[in-house]
Amino acid sequence: MAKDIVPQNTGDGNDESGKKETRPPWLIWWSAVSLLRPAFSRESAFMWFAVILAGFTVRTDMLGVSSFMRALNLRNCSYDALLRNFHSSAISLDRLTALWVQVVLRLFSNPVRVNGRLILVADGTKAPKRGKKMPGVKRLHQQSECNNKATWIMGHSLQGVCLLVNAACSVFAVPLALHIHEGIRSTPRDKRTLMDKLITLLETLALHQAPFYLVADAYYANGKTIKGLRRRGNHLISRMRSNSAANLLPIQEGPKKRGRPKVYGELIKLATLLKNPKSMEKDFSPVYGEKNVIIRYRVKDLLWKPAGCIVRFVGVTHPTRGSFVLISTDTSLSAVDIIRIYGLRFKIEFSFKQAVHCIGSLSYHFWMQKMKPLERNSGDQYLHRKPRTYRDAVKRKMQAYGVFLQAAVIAQGLLQYLSATFPVLVWNSFGSWLRTIRPGIAPSEFVVAIALRQSLPEFLLNFAGAHVFAKFIAERQDIDRMETFQMAA
Repeated sequence: MAKDIVPQNTGDGNDESGKKETRPPWLIWWSAVSLLRPAFSRESAFMWFAVILAGFTVRTDMLGVSSFMRALNLRNCSYDALLRNFHSSAISLDRLTALWVQVVLRLFSNPVRVNGRLILVADGTKAPKRGKKMPGVKRLHQQSECNNKATWIMGHSLQGVCLLVNAACSVFAVPLALHIHEGIRSTPRDKRTLMDKLITLLETLALHQAPFYLVADAYYANGKTIKGLRRRGNHLISRMRSNSAANLLPIQEGPKKRGRPKVYGELIKLATLLKNPKSMEKDFSPVYGEKNVIIRYRVKDLLWKPAGCIVRFVGVTHPTRGSFVLISTDTSLSAVDIIRIYGLRFKIEFSFKQAVHCIGSLSYHFWMQKMKPLERNSGDQYLHRKPRTYRDAVKRKMQAYGVFLQAAVIAQGLLQYLSATFPVLVWNSFGSWLRTIRPGIAPSEFVVAIALRQSLPEFLLNFAGAHVFAKFIAERQDIDRMETFQMAA
């Protein structure tokens, strides 16, 4: 049995030595950002990227790059510099993504681990975009229980990966990467699916020395995902579709006959694991946030053809969540651990919600001037017959989207780092009002963003002459506009 993955209390606003943290939050923020410097080939590109991260953190609206200008009160010439930085060749997106993963593992000293493995959560999301000159925009099906959402939309299809970390009495899903994985095909022979691209993204994260469990929904419970993970010694924990089936191991009856021996035994529908609940084992629910809830479960190790190996299936009956079947490619995990790990999958959905409403991760709208306008309800855009200059322009624009998304991912992760490691410092810098502050719960990204926004003027005033980042912003601020605003106030 793996140990409990949620500690009672961690993080008290002190540093690792136990001494109370007295540094301003922006100095702590910069010490983490500076670890990303090797991903940039030029110093100026890194400094402007740091400005973008600060803009994501302190802005009060989500109207594109112009919101960074208003939040940091930059001069007009800085707008073009910010746009150029998103498209800059000095930023290696793959290297930045891999380096951010290493920074996360360094900053968060208490990630969720089971059997010595990290817990990664993957899921897809869609960014509605109506721009007719935005590469990668295509017709997408939107599954939702809300009747207010359209069934089909135009937008970007993205996939994201998060790392689960402990934060006080709760768990954060720290985003590692969020990439656009549909809409552009360089050749008709490109038959890669979303599963193939997810495996490629996981390899980009450079977690070869850190084995992990990948937690995902039923869409990713297939042989292609499992085989891609097992090649690197990793495992999948997911939910199965209700109509799935698997095979028993073959049993040799009587003397051995001529010919190839049987590979698969009797076919069993997984729904049968949920029959006769009274004969199932009982235990307290290990699901995050539940107490004194009794669940029933049944475990069965079967041979699943798509995976080509023996996997563990767990049929679960929950008093309020219904009945479902989980799958784990690690047959050494107990049923309770599998249920507990999958019960944390919702954390990535909450992380996406914070990314959209607090960070504004999907608020980009870079247009490609020379692009042929898209038709409504169009699909993938094929580039194999386009001129080389056009293909290069599309790659440049997709690079800008990728840098914007990764910058938003890093900005959100830095907020979670301050929340999980220095909660007392965050509350001391908050300077605003909340109706309810729950003790033992790490502050949200929204609270940390307000704390950094409140402390930014003091940081720029006190450190403009001594700190490289404060000096970089102070030299590019529009002082005349600030004085005019103060006089009007």
